[in-house]
Amino acid sequence: MAAEDEVGSEEAIEAQDLYYVSKSALEGIQSLLKEGKKDEAALKPLMDKIIDPANVPDEEMMLPVDMRGVGQDFESVEDIVEALGVVGAAEAFVKAREYFDANKEEEPEDERPKPMTAAEWKKVLEEEDLGLEGEEEEFLEDDEEEAEEDNDEAGEPPTKKAKTN
Repeated sequence: MAAEDEVGSEEAIEAQDLYYVSKSALEGIQSLLKEGKKDEAALKPLMDKIIDPANVPDEEMMLPVDMRGVGQDFESVEDIVEALGVVGAAEAFVKAREYFDANKEEEPEDERPKPMTAAEWKKVLEEEDLGLEGEEEEFLEDDEEEAEEDNDEAGEPPTKKAKTN
């Protein structure tokens, strides 16, 4: 039974769609929305900190959110803003945090993602970018090798060497 619990827990972790957002930005958004201020001009500076972590000071805390709480799949944070608008995106991130806090999979607290500093989050993002770039490079190298093999298979005669006496 313990092994089954571990597998279930691992599947729940893999199913999460985690992103980290600025704690101060999220709290500011929550405060404005709670007050009924769904003003794009007021929410935009806070959303800018969520959209681009480079706008967040390194020492600021970042909170995990589970994007499954949004109720739709998006490729990027920018796509959320484009589809839902600034106000809708702000509400979506609040929902994502509430979904994370609800812990519907009842994941043990010591195994849940923890808040981190913006500097730590930026490092994670850089590592992911580097990992993706490495995969892209491997993919491109594989394509180049296949292209070379295709040329060889095309039946091109090898270049002849000039006779020397």
